[in-house]
Amino acid sequence: MIIFTEEELRQHVHLNLETIHTIEEAFTKLENSEAVMPPIMRVDVHDQNGEIDVKTAYLKGREMLVIKVSAGFFSNYQRGLPSGNGLMMLISTETGVPQAFLLDNGYLTDIRTAAAGALAAKYLAKENIRTVGVIGAGSQARYQIRALKLVRKFHKVLVYARSIDQAKKYAEDMAEELQVQVEAAESAEAVVKKSDIVVTTTPAKEPLIKADWLHPGLHITAMGSDAEHKQELDAEALARADKLVCDTKPQCARLGELHHAFAKGVLTNGSAVFELGQLTSKKQAGRESDEEVTICDLTGTGVQDTAIALFAYREMTQRNLGLKINNSRLLLNN
Repeated sequence: MIIFTEEELRQHVHLNLETIHTIEEAFTKLENSEAVMPPIMRVDVHDQNGEIDVKTAYLKGREMLVIKVSAGFFSNYQRGLPSGNGLMMLISTETGVPQAFLLDNGYLTDIRTAAAGALAAKYLAKENIRTVGVIGAGSQARYQIRALKLVRKFHKVLVYARSIDQAKKYAEDMAEELQVQVEAAESAEAVVKKSDIVVTTTPAKEPLIKADWLHPGLHITAMGSDAEHKQELDAEALARADKLVCDTKPQCARLGELHHAFAKGVLTNGSAVFELGQLTSKKQAGRESDEEVTICDLTGTGVQDTAIALFAYREMTQRNLGLKINNSRLLLNN
């Protein structure tokens, strides 16, 4: 058994084109029936504004799979703590014996989630971008823009958050990091109407974006709605999109923005909804004109977790890192 810490993982696993490609391959494998992925298990801790999710998947032919436990406690900012946390366990697909723990505290989840956002933009956003909008100012709002910069050039970022102080801090930090103009916006409406790409990164329970704000050429990546009670987009906005994509239809129909669109009847089972793997596998075209309005609904998948965990394990073991402990099971003869 090998245990890797967040500090070690941060030193050697980064958000870059290689990790984005790793997640891209995982979506293609899911599309090509080369992955086994059960539904998410979730425990809600409503009295603490929190939730714990368990995700897993088996990429056929790989020597290990991952079981990930991730926590989202959305009042943690009041305690000076990040909202996300978690760990990953790698298990042998030959024997079922646990092989490693990745004590990443949610870091690898941030990487794989941002990578999926980059893929959504790669296939669905216009090539020529001037302004990017982000709604939310937490950790994932930062990772999403870092990832986006790897696949699209842009000159300006507009950010809106429920706390103007958080939005201003985000603008200050990201302007210095990315060397682009970043401004705090006065409203979500201003962000949407002035941007070519908008990324929503909140645990909102009421829609933040209205259908009437959509405009030709806009792409939206919505990644905050991953539970039945969460919603960032007006359901009608999904119906007005020229191209609607999600990470996995069954999961998004249960937990994501699609869930609300189906519940309100603005979309039906016959509506054209594509999965991201159809785009990465080239079975379906992404954006086909600069005038299209595109939306991608991301809820986070187990194949992403297994892919990033296997990538991290390989990077760490190549460097002979980690704490090795003897956890062999004692076999007793009766």
